[in-house]
Amino acid sequence: MTKLWSPICERLGIENPIFGFAHDVEAVAAITNAGGYGVYGATRRFPHEIKEELAAIRKLVGDKAFGVDLVLPPGMPEHNSREAIEAEIPEEHKAFVEKLIDKFQVPAATQPGMRTRFIRSTEIEEEQIQAVLDSSVDMFACGIGAPAHVMKAAKARGKTTLALIGSPHHVQRAIDAGVEILVAQGYDAGAHTGPIGTYSLVPQIVDAAGDTPVLVAGGVATGRHIAAALAMGAQGVWMGTAWLLSKEHQGHMHPVNTEKLMAAGSGDTVITRSESGKTFRQVRTGWSQAWEAEDAPAPLKMPYQDVLVGDLLGAIEEHDIEPLIHSGAGQSIGYFNEVKPVADIMNALVNETIESLKNQSGFLR
Repeated sequence: MTKLWSPICERLGIENPIFGFAHDVEAVAAITNAGGYGVYGATRRFPHEIKEELAAIRKLVGDKAFGVDLVLPPGMPEHNSREAIEAEIPEEHKAFVEKLIDKFQVPAATQPGMRTRFIRSTEIEEEQIQAVLDSSVDMFACGIGAPAHVMKAAKARGKTTLALIGSPHHVQRAIDAGVEILVAQGYDAGAHTGPIGTYSLVPQIVDAAGDTPVLVAGGVATGRHIAAALAMGAQGVWMGTAWLLSKEHQGHMHPVNTEKLMAAGSGDTVITRSESGKTFRQVRTGWSQAWEAEDAPAPLKMPYQDVLVGDLLGAIEEHDIEPLIHSGAGQSIGYFNEVKPVADIMNALVNETIESLKNQSGFLR
């Protein structure tokens, strides 16, 4: 029986070179149990929640490998003080948010939103990092930033280190910081993404990385994409959008988002800073369109934009404000239009990759 394999499978003890990023415990565990490498997005979780949720994943996967991802951007405030951030938000921005609330008749949130539960700050980051280091997780991944002292501490605990990068200029800095696996994340990708297209980016990062393994992210949706990633010199792929419509992820997904994602094509996504202050690809909705309007102020930097819109974003989903409900998603969303179990998605990806690789041999004479 033909199997899909790359050197990273042997290095990490996994069956398939497919890394799956998700914000849902059940989905992450299912990705690992289906032969991939599940990675839990924990950036917006309190330290005690990280501890509990990583323990829950471990219970579901046994001794199989899985990882956790944190966003650790430089330049964040030192303290977890919402009041200090709010005091610096311009009145123009506050007035614009109030206009959105009035226009769409959004009732007040009953609790802080995902982005205002705490402030992205050095204080919180240090506690999150410690929760990850103290856990049994096998990999410490960084979606933004890869501080050398964090990578060193993770490696000292026997954890593999990984970082997502969007430019060839970031390769050496990441390697010098102690990153062991690089994810070349192209423009096609969902959420935080850069300006260089996947096809242009990957070969450059592979060449600059030398012996450091590279994974491909951005626009990966089928076995043909995975075969192309391997052909460009990568050892595997990193996928996030693929799991949004998995059966296991639906507990984390607002039903309206499920419908919007199933209906969305690759041209229905947009990059905006209105979510967090960082570039963030999501499905185009009334939310992104409002921030593209001529009277809209430029989004603030993180974490100021977080605090400006965080409670409103929570209220939008809490009170089912359909025009404004949205989800991060990459351009690969055009390939996914129904809810399926993670195992079915994984099996299709593996089988398609094997078939594609077999077919490529026909181009040689």
